Amino acid sequence: MLSRWTNARLAGAAISAAALVAAAIPIGAATAATASAAPGSCPDLHVVVVPGTWETSHEKPGKGILAGAADGLPGDVRVDYVTYAATAFPWEGEVYGRSKSEATNGARGLIADVARQCPGTRFALLGYSQGADAAGDVAAEIGTGLGVVPPDRVGLVGLVADPRRSPTDQLIGPPAPGAGAGGPRVGGFGWLSPVTYTFCVPEDLYCATPDGDFAARIAGMFAQASDPSQLHRLPAGDLLADVLAAGGLGLLHDQLNNSAYEERKRQVDNFLSSGAHQAYPHYRVAG
Repeated sequence: MLSRWTNARLAGAAISAAALVAAAIPIGAATAATASAAPGSCPDLHVVVVPGTWETSHEKPGKGILAGAADGLPGDVRVDYVTYAATAFPWEGEVYGRSKSEATNGARGLIADVARQCPGTRFALLGYSQGADAAGDVAAEIGTGLGVVPPDRVGLVGLVADPRRSPTDQLIGPPAPGAGAGGPRVGGFGWLSPVTYTFCVPEDLYCATPDGDFAARIAGMFAQASDPSQLHRLPAGDLLADVLAAGGLGLLHDQLNNSAYEERKRQVDNFLSSGAHQAYPHYRVAG
């Protein structure tokens, strides 16, 4: 049933996620949407959505761009949005690593709570940007047997602009160069690999960092490591091996010197002004 997503014409990453979730809903389910299911009710499908950086906060809970996909889904579906700091820098309240850990814990807790009450409910995980980072980590835990539910209870994982996208992840839409700036997840998605899909606009440097841009990969890894409890999850050895294979520490020095810094600053400024990272709701994907 999950293969039905390939037959849909999708408008933007949010619509891509909607088609994927719809494909996970059992045939014959009730047609009334139950995104605001009453506490204690047990839906056929529980969708946990993790918004991206600055899309939500404790003071102003928000749904973000994936609301266009997750709200109003047909069938017996409950949708919950994870509220967390959703910041990246210390002057905003939390550094990226601790903010992401808060999102990861929130998604994990929502799934665990419903799983305890509803043994027949299946789950879907959606995330955008920092939210995709967190949702992907929860999916990787479940897929490798370390999560709060067994893998067979998860029908779909949809990750949009995932900073930890691996070149081996199932990509929908156009080819995207490189990989996520934060480095791939050690062990991947395990048993959830067949039901995990990622979408990345090729111009989005968060999820499409060029292979040889080691300075950006180091910066991405430092962002992940701003939560020290996550150090064991980071592929630092793989990054070092890639640096040595590509030219060694001399190449890295060339990417970190003053002239390279100015060029990188220009590239990042151009990327941020391009709006590529925010373009997902308007991006058309033919499936």
